[in-house]
Amino acid sequence: MKKCRFINILVFVAAIICLSFTSCQNDEDSAIRIGFLHSTTGSMAFSEQSVLDAELMAIDEINRSGGVLGHQIEVVLENGESDPAVFAKKAKKLIEEDKVVSIFGCWTSDSRKAVKNVVEEYYNLLWYPVQYEGMEASPNIMYIGACPNQQVVPAIDYCVQNFGKRVYLVGSDYSFPQIANKIIKAQLKELGGECVAEKYVPMGETQFHEIIADIKRLKPDVIINTLNGDSNISFFTQFHNLALTADDYPIMSFSISENEIAQIGAYLLKGQYVSWSYFETLETPKNLKFVADYEKLYGQSKHVGDPVEAGYLAVYLWAAACEKAGSFDIEKVRIACKNLSYIGPEGYVTIEGSNQHLNKASRIGRINDNGHIDEIWSTEGQVRPDPYLSTYAWARGL
Repeated sequence: MKKCRFINILVFVAAIICLSFTSCQNDEDSAIRIGFLHSTTGSMAFSEQSVLDAELMAIDEINRSGGVLGHQIEVVLENGESDPAVFAKKAKKLIEEDKVVSIFGCWTSDSRKAVKNVVEEYYNLLWYPVQYEGMEASPNIMYIGACPNQQVVPAIDYCVQNFGKRVYLVGSDYSFPQIANKIIKAQLKELGGECVAEKYVPMGETQFHEIIADIKRLKPDVIINTLNGDSNISFFTQFHNLALTADDYPIMSFSISENEIAQIGAYLLKGQYVSWSYFETLETPKNLKFVADYEKLYGQSKHVGDPVEAGYLAVYLWAAACEKAGSFDIEKVRIACKNLSYIGPEGYVTIEGSNQHLNKASRIGRINDNGHIDEIWSTEGQVRPDPYLSTYAWARGL
């Protein structure tokens, strides 16, 4: 009887060991889920689809290289439908139902703000790939695009110095253009400049004849364009149809990269200006490979721009943070991000520990005949992110 009992105990212990081993083995082999949340329909699909494509390319590269911490990465795709309310709903679904350990996505600030509420409530992470208006630093967001002192401020300095002080503001009617223009007006006051007009249109607007007529009447030195999505097609088409060019009215745009240029048409944008941290034409080994791989996967006619590169970079930064943390735990990954450095297609970047924005270069470019952007000005190195413009006396009270 005792021998039988001893054998039963041995069998039980062996079973527990076997189950434990199997459990560990399954845990090691199991995929880790992340969420990609972008607009694949609606007015913002115009810009967001290419960001999604770059993120998917990054995941494929990482998985083919062995994954992260020995795990393959599984992507759960959701469509934000160019609607902030849908973005919030889908973010909640990704966290509650799909159990994702990070979300990558959004473009407009309204969609980011909607998702911000969700990731803060459920304590998850959003990796946001687009330049924005600043005045924010959530512990649950990694801001991969430029903040105002890395894009807006140097662009306005350049415009005033090279074109003149009379500035016309036109943008989509939501938070990024409104806050960016508030910053611009304060900066213009400091520079002795003048905002001659400030116009907003609904997202997806297609009629710009009245605004262009107003531009011709006021004759500004430069136009600052914060239109988003496919409204840019209508604006530049109607501008071109009136035989207006960059020689007549230089336009500085904050949301038109090579990807948008390809869809709008280079002939409509020839000679106009943009402000970003990344251009497709950067001649570094990492960028040349990135562009070649993207074109090989999606076609020679496809182009990458700053938000596309930032989406790709975000995935690699997340993977590097997980490896540094030795974990997929959200808080451990967040802490591992502090002062994390990486060399991406845009160059050397570092996540600022105090605000989770990137230290990165600032660049200004001019659109050429072929739809590429020629760099005409850049900082010598990284610019420290200052999302609240706390180092600018003229920005106090914004």
